[in-house]
Amino acid sequence: MFNNVFQIGIEATFFLIVLLFFIIWLIASMIRIVREYERVVVFRLGRLLGAKGPGVVFLVPFVDKPRIVDLRLVTFDVPKQRIITKDNVTVDVDAVVYFRVADAINAVLKVKDYALATSLLAQTTLRDVIGQVEFDDLLMKREDLNKRLQAILDEATEPWGVKVTAVAIRDAAIPESMQRAIAKQAEAERERRSRIITAEGELMAAQKMAEAAEFYAKNPAAMRLRELQTWTEIAREKNLIIVTEGNIMQALPGIVFSKQREK
Repeated sequence: MFNNVFQIGIEATFFLIVLLFFIIWLIASMIRIVREYERVVVFRLGRLLGAKGPGVVFLVPFVDKPRIVDLRLVTFDVPKQRIITKDNVTVDVDAVVYFRVADAINAVLKVKDYALATSLLAQTTLRDVIGQVEFDDLLMKREDLNKRLQAILDEATEPWGVKVTAVAIRDAAIPESMQRAIAKQAEAERERRSRIITAEGELMAAQKMAEAAEFYAKNPAAMRLRELQTWTEIAREKNLIIVTEGNIMQALPGIVFSKQREK
């Protein structure tokens, strides 16, 4: 009889221990601690109960199904894509997108995987926008393109409860063959500008020479003086003695006289 009582005591103790663990597990499953940057979307028997948190949230075991949503800013890379711009330049472009969940309920109800959906949408949007601009705009107006991409993505993801805060085009590289072609084009452009500058200089020089010729044609004495100055410079450079005709020297008093009258 003593053995029977002892056996019953052991079974009762074991049952109480199991019951105690079950109660602890039940209480633990009823309580969910939600952090400040999280929200828990609760479904009760398949129906939406709402978004709760932060703090302690009580759930009904086997009845309520929670879904944790992180509200912190998330970044992801848009894989590098080969895109043809509006002016038929092939470029390899990649970007980075910054977004966060603004509405936890819509992020759970409207889309199965909001992060994956946003990533795929960013890839297609990047391809569409870059394909509508020229290569020079891609290099010079990158900030405007970033804002344009952000606005398009933010508008498209708003029904999902997602807020796209920023988009940054990280790199825009062209293939090596295209680099050589652009280098040749730049060299041709520099040569064209150099020829234009040279031609403009020659035109100005020709105009000045024409004005000088007209002046000398109206002033023979000045022409003779200029001739004498030229011979003097040649003689100084070559260390020569040049004998001039008398009519050149005779023309000089007229020049001096005209200069004195001007004074």
